[in-house]
Amino acid sequence: MDRRIVVTGLGPVTSIGEGRDAFWEALLAGRSGVRNVEDLVNLEGIDVKIAAPLADFDATEYIDAKKARRVDRSAQLAMAAAKLAMEDADIPAEAIDVDRACVIAGTGIGGMLTFEENMNILAEKGPRKVSPFFVPRMMPNAMSGEISIQFGFRGPNFGVVSACASSAHAIGLAARLIQDGAADIAIAGGAESVLLRITFAGFARMGALSKRNDEPERASRPFDKDRDGFVMGEGGGFLVLETLDAARKRGARIYGEVAGFGMSADASHITAPCEDGRGQAQAMRLAIQQAGIEPQEIDYINAHGTSTGLNDPAETAAIKSALGSAAQDVKISSTKSQIGHLLGAAGGVESIATLLAMEHGQIPATLNHETPDPACDLDYTPETTSMPIRVALSNSFGFGGQNATVLFKKDVQD
Repeated sequence: MDRRIVVTGLGPVTSIGEGRDAFWEALLAGRSGVRNVEDLVNLEGIDVKIAAPLADFDATEYIDAKKARRVDRSAQLAMAAAKLAMEDADIPAEAIDVDRACVIAGTGIGGMLTFEENMNILAEKGPRKVSPFFVPRMMPNAMSGEISIQFGFRGPNFGVVSACASSAHAIGLAARLIQDGAADIAIAGGAESVLLRITFAGFARMGALSKRNDEPERASRPFDKDRDGFVMGEGGGFLVLETLDAARKRGARIYGEVAGFGMSADASHITAPCEDGRGQAQAMRLAIQQAGIEPQEIDYINAHGTSTGLNDPAETAAIKSALGSAAQDVKISSTKSQIGHLLGAAGGVESIATLLAMEHGQIPATLNHETPDPACDLDYTPETTSMPIRVALSNSFGFGGQNATVLFKKDVQD
């Protein structure tokens, strides 16, 4: 079955803006959501003091107060992003067959806040004080379940857990479900909220986080020689996917086509990417192959670009391998320089950034890219650039060696 899949709704919830327009305005303005978070998290004894939080997020703006109390913050962010995406898509209720409407939600960890809270309660007050909502709030698939309840969608529904590739996998798998005829519409993306003492401690012990505490806004510096680690962020990003025929029939605003999707495994190391980027390159090649295009047709790559010593040169090598000589001409940027690394939510939010860049013909800059690194020698767009974007990739790579690339096309003409 040959069904073309397009994106008609965008729902970002990030440290620099909630909703399509606020998020895009902040991206173009070069605004950073990174700051000292000692007012939010007890970081005593931990070298890292910075992150990109949603300090002013109010779940009751999106869901009722009773529901907000009964779900983890990660699910709150997911439900908020899904609502924004559905509002943006503006699909009449009567046009949705709820038995063929699916929800695929990615997260790297799930309800970590709920887990931490209830472990403390168990240790201090005993098992009878543990919340009866502990399990349904903690489980990673709570996001997809809650969103399906939120909208009454009764089609395929599941969570995806593949570390920082989770929500990119969710988008690609949702597109395939529609292409295969198993669904007509999907809400797909992810959310993450793990700005907790234990998480900071764990990532800091790995040496993965930036310690540039005195300059929070300059800490996330993808592909820059002076990078010293990633900055954790929180947020959510969901897309509405449907068939091109259905979107045209109702006169929908179409952001772009999900024309290709590739996924692969490094099968090498549980946390470190292959130095030659072979697994990442394979994901990109598969997306390009499915789209039926040539590498030189790619105008822009929203890179995984974590600002770590290992990822950035590996991704550079992967882009060179996948695109060949065309790698020297493609524009690349990492929006993690502004919103930090949203872990399992990264692919959802970054796909939204990619589609908005295509919509407006503007590439958000990679902030803080100041000192060239010989191991990262491509065009990382240190300043916002205006140019037509016809084809773009969004890369997401995760611990476990799990890689996902989504390819978007702007032109949906026959």
